[in-house]
Amino acid sequence: MEMQQFHYDNKIVKNFIYATMLWGVVGMLVGLLLAFMFLFPNLTDGISWLSFGRLRPLHTNAVIFAFVGNAIFAGVYYSTQRLLKARMFNDILSKINFWGWQLIIVGAAITLPLGYTTSKEYAELEWPFDIAIALIWVVFGWNLIGTILKRRQRHLYVAIWFYIATFVTVAVLHIFNSLELPVSALKSYSVYAGVQDALVQWWYGHNAVAFFLTTPFLGLMYYFIPKAANRPVYSYRLSIVHFWSLIFIYIWAGPHHLLYTALPEWAQNLGVAFSIMLLMPSWGGMINGLLTLRGAWDKVRTDPVLKFMVVAITGYGMATFEGPMLSLKNVNAIAHFTDWIIAHVHVGALAWNGFLTFGMIYWLVPRLFKTKLFSVGLANLHFWIGTLGIIMYALPMYVAGFTQASMWKQFNPDGTLVYGNFLETVTEIMPMYWMRAIGGTLFLTGMLIMVYNVIVTIKQGSKVENELAEAPALERVTKKRTTNEGWHTWLERRPVQLTLLATVAILIGGIIQIVPTIMVKSNIPTIASIKPYTPLELEGRDIYIREGCVGCHSQMIRPFRSEVERYGEYSKAGEFVYDHPFLWGSKRTGPDLHRLGGKYSDNWHFNHMYDPQSTSSGSIMPRYPWLITGSSSKLDKSMTEAKMKAMVSLGVPYTEEDIANAQKDMLDQGEQIEKNLYTDPDFASTYEADKKYASENGEDFIEMKNREIVALIAYLQRLGTDIKVETAQQ
Repeated sequence: MEMQQFHYDNKIVKNFIYATMLWGVVGMLVGLLLAFMFLFPNLTDGISWLSFGRLRPLHTNAVIFAFVGNAIFAGVYYSTQRLLKARMFNDILSKINFWGWQLIIVGAAITLPLGYTTSKEYAELEWPFDIAIALIWVVFGWNLIGTILKRRQRHLYVAIWFYIATFVTVAVLHIFNSLELPVSALKSYSVYAGVQDALVQWWYGHNAVAFFLTTPFLGLMYYFIPKAANRPVYSYRLSIVHFWSLIFIYIWAGPHHLLYTALPEWAQNLGVAFSIMLLMPSWGGMINGLLTLRGAWDKVRTDPVLKFMVVAITGYGMATFEGPMLSLKNVNAIAHFTDWIIAHVHVGALAWNGFLTFGMIYWLVPRLFKTKLFSVGLANLHFWIGTLGIIMYALPMYVAGFTQASMWKQFNPDGTLVYGNFLETVTEIMPMYWMRAIGGTLFLTGMLIMVYNVIVTIKQGSKVENELAEAPALERVTKKRTTNEGWHTWLERRPVQLTLLATVAILIGGIIQIVPTIMVKSNIPTIASIKPYTPLELEGRDIYIREGCVGCHSQMIRPFRSEVERYGEYSKAGEFVYDHPFLWGSKRTGPDLHRLGGKYSDNWHFNHMYDPQSTSSGSIMPRYPWLITGSSSKLDKSMTEAKMKAMVSLGVPYTEEDIANAQKDMLDQGEQIEKNLYTDPDFASTYEADKKYASENGEDFIEMKNREIVALIAYLQRLGTDIKVETAQQ
């Protein structure tokens, strides 16, 4: 049999490893800064681009798409070439994939702190970046599929199945969730509204976890664990069951993020049912990974690579047991909106994604540079510091979650809330936030140890960017199944059919859940009293989105006695029909705001945004002085009409007269709020003094009615006022 010589492209793998380590440090540093901002809310006082609400999406995007994303590409590019016995399809595509992805990350690092965001979790980047992500993802898929088609290995190994499913599904999820109507170069509105937007977003959000943070890492697990342990995969049959059941079931589970919300009951229940079923394939994969190490446990005790991978698989098992459990309605009623969810997410992120990435890097770098790891001792130190960091991060957050849920739901004998003031729960969990910050510091310290260890290893090694390899050419065989060939064995040599079947498997659940909710209007009942936002309220809502308020406040009151008593009448689906995008939130660091309108005076909101501790003693909300003072506080009204026209295109019933009178209406509503603010003597004296100072010094003075704070107050005072509600305790 004739042997063909070729070269593996190691340079692209090295580049993605370097990017993984760089962005890992950056993403974790931002996360640690956010953890300390819970303890010191004014840590970045007065710096708008370093405020919590703007940095939070930067942290999640940096960790998910920069750190984990680059790790996926590194592992896929290395393993694919060796599994298929072929160099990547096209070196230029590989370079476009690498540099395009890095440019998107840099763009995110610039625009998110500046407040350019769609507010949709894990999909915050604005529309030009969404297009760029789609294009670079297609380049990646083109390169992957091209390599598969020119392979020298007939049968596709299990890791390749997971890579194919990842490419197809992420493309579908990203495109459908990112459908938006641009208003300007960095501003758009989701084409979906309210309940529909929530369902599509969490169909995407849950499956971003499934098909970006899970399936590619399962592919990496199936390649790197057998390699590191020098053992075959435990069960080929189990890997088949694992793959097909996982990709079919996972896509249905998104609605479990929206239990007890205004989402139709049938969609919620469908999400619960498939979430419970998800436990079986998930644990099947975990068992397959752990049992691959049978007979290699002595090596686990001494090899840091296997230590990281064992804890990674264990973390995957814990997270995939907890996910279905959290989808049970009685458990979800306790956990949702609390820090329990933060603990759950980070067990998966730190243990599963983080530790598998670390193990992969420790295994890859010595092989790529033809040397030994500089220090096994430092790698072991990294493992133990990282493991301790995960424990010290997660356990306090579980305690915090249980504490929050318990305090929120307690009643006095007379029927009043025991903890009527939301801040009492915040004060109670501050020690847990300290522990989280310490745990995060330990995890980052471990990461820095790895970076040092890898740098020294690289320096002592040699650069081999094109690694010589040889394999026999792929011979032509019949396309039909042979007599003794199993159906899946046949499928493994038919990549096109395998890809099509995987696509069908993931589309079924999405179509059945989403199409009825979007296409059948009767599923979202309308309420006659619900009116579109006024122009000033619309601008205020955009400021609320820009500042990331949705990261700490929900706008979804669930039908529980404790929530109705605390916040007011539970939320109805018809109340959100003009909300592009929806702002239900997923975490309550502060109280729910859906019935906030009219509860407090305009002066209270003004003072609360300028100095939250002045109105709410013990608050951990940061200050927002840039909305109130200085040139940054001037409200930009130049795009208001364009925003309203975009809303009309999306079905919001603004009339031509409404749009024509937008500027006048904003001034009128702003003047009324300004008059209300004058009822506070402190405000009046300070405002008049500022006006006088500006006049005497020839400086431009921004009238209060033209400042951003007024638009934000208008929006906050509108919330929940379209329907009659009972007065809540808080």
